[in-house]
Amino acid sequence: MARKYLGGSGEPLTVWISVAASTVLVFYGYDQGVFGNVIINQNFLDTFGNPSANMQGTMTSLYNIGCFFGAMSTLFTGDWLGRPRQIILGSTVIAIGAVIQTSSSTVAQMIVGRIIAGLGTGMNTATAGVWQAETSAMRSRGKLVIIQMANCITGFSISNWLTLGFSFAPKDVAWRFPLAFQIFFTLCIYALCPFLPDSPRLLIRKGKYDEAKDVLAALQGHGATSESASVRAQFDVIKDILDREHVNTYSWWQLVSGRGPPGLLRRMILGAWMQAMNQVSGINITSYYMSYIFINALGISELLSRILAACGSVDYLIFACLAYFVIERYGRRKVMMCSAAACSICWICIAIATGIAAHGGNSYVTGSVAVAFFFAFFASFGMGVLGVPWLYPTEINALEMRTKGASLAMATNWICNYAVVQATLPGVQNLGYKYWIVWAVICAAFIPITYFFYPETANRTLEDIDRFFETRPGVLIFNNKLATQLERPQVYIEQDEQIALQAEKGSGWSGDGEKAANEVSIEKMA
Repeated sequence: MARKYLGGSGEPLTVWISVAASTVLVFYGYDQGVFGNVIINQNFLDTFGNPSANMQGTMTSLYNIGCFFGAMSTLFTGDWLGRPRQIILGSTVIAIGAVIQTSSSTVAQMIVGRIIAGLGTGMNTATAGVWQAETSAMRSRGKLVIIQMANCITGFSISNWLTLGFSFAPKDVAWRFPLAFQIFFTLCIYALCPFLPDSPRLLIRKGKYDEAKDVLAALQGHGATSESASVRAQFDVIKDILDREHVNTYSWWQLVSGRGPPGLLRRMILGAWMQAMNQVSGINITSYYMSYIFINALGISELLSRILAACGSVDYLIFACLAYFVIERYGRRKVMMCSAAACSICWICIAIATGIAAHGGNSYVTGSVAVAFFFAFFASFGMGVLGVPWLYPTEINALEMRTKGASLAMATNWICNYAVVQATLPGVQNLGYKYWIVWAVICAAFIPITYFFYPETANRTLEDIDRFFETRPGVLIFNNKLATQLERPQVYIEQDEQIALQAEKGSGWSGDGEKAANEVSIEKMA
């Protein structure tokens, strides 16, 4: 029998890993939303000497600089520690940052706490998606990452409703408790991650073959053991790809200069730019500053702004959950392009409404229209531009470089996040309605970028993607059927069948029942 983790193997084990990875994203979503609602509290502003809009933006955005360096640190620690221990470390660092923020009485102390919390968040977000992707079945990989992102929005929604409720609390309790609440999520991570397995692909890369087979057997479940033919076949497919990549024999300079394995640099750029698209869509304007924008750009009262922001987070959550039903059915490319088009339309409508108000229009009517399209933007973003960029880097990067590629993608995410958050308050103040036009143009640009440059990753195993880039495809992939078709290419199915047949011959194993189990295992392998 395969070893059981946290009381389960097979599908229940995948669920537990998903719960742990999703907790990381709830944690991240909460952190993203909490500070934007804290900085509009009058006691908070008085405590820190009523900082200017620029200083408020700096306190908010420096968190993302911490996230950037945290994500970059996993280039060196991610593989060494392994996925669960890296997340435990990151969560501990966030808790330390939360304590510093909660006890802050000066701007400098708050900034230090924000940066430290950001370091831990960067570590966690660079690791959770890779761990989930490397332990998931092919046909559920996208759905599980979408569930993670829905949980991210759950955390965001919790932060909005919690800060709304505590806005009625006396004095500094109204903002100190929401900041301290971050520690609760660290405790949840402590209760989950020590009892879950590492990625079998990472274990194979580290030469821990016996442990990798045990984990593969546990993930497969249904009585599989490390000696089962289906487990050996999975192991052989993964190891075959690793043996052919030989990334460790190349220097970093050779890799980044394009002289490494086929397509490796290109794949890292595709993953990083996909994450950049997520951040420069304008979502962090609404995630960090929704209440502030309602108050200062639309002239809505503080209480009503908090209520609208909390309701907006529920709208966001609902549509993030609905993405579960489209991500595998329509594929990454189509979902991304349709979502980006809808986001662009929303920004155009917001710009028109606020522009009319700025030129003497009925502020109540135009404000209502703008709020409606902010809600529509949440819905449009949640259906595609939210989840696809988080999923794509974990799939597109070479098997040997998946940790490093995901780390670079997340570092790109955070540096873009910082730029957007830092620019927003001055942008709203100085550009007015023209600020929203910028985001409309940027979102529209995502459509041709995705269409021309991004290959489909739905209905492919992670090893299929490695095989695709071994063919050295052209940069423009829109007319390459192997890159754009939604169903799994037949050539990859045949290659897996050949490897399974070789494993069967090499072990002398036979039997129709076990052969069927092996074929199912190969087809489902992530």
